Amino acid sequence: MKVLGFVLNVLWLIFCGIWMAIGYAIAGIVCFVLIITIPFGIAAFRIAGYVLWPFGRTTVEKDDAGAPSCVGNVIWLVFAGWWLALAHIATSIPLFLSIIGIPFGWANLKMIPISLMPLGREVVQTDEAFGGR
Repeated sequence: MKVLGFVLNVLWLIFCGIWMAIGYAIAGIVCFVLIITIPFGIAAFRIAGYVLWPFGRTTVEKDDAGAPSCVGNVIWLVFAGWWLALAHIATSIPLFLSIIGIPFGWANLKMIPISLMPLGREVVQTDEAFGGR
């Protein structure tokens, strides 16, 4: 199963992972430049790492996420989230045009919620998502 995950991650990286990670990195750099939005930049870089190598990992809600992350997610959604969600949609469309790209297109669409509201979530291994935490 680990070999399959590795192969899927390499194909993902070639077809769309690098481009989406660059988008998140740009959003993170802009957030770091604005200083007050550094927590958003940290979240953007965390999601960029997830977008580079997603198979075998997932995101779960943090137990201690509260009202500040909710307010932060609304701010993120307005300024950066919808741009990144549109980028996920735009990169998934050409992937759906080939048989091999269909699973990657679906994976790209499944990342839209995390691109819209990244605060209060953490990236974990798939086997840790439900029982290992």
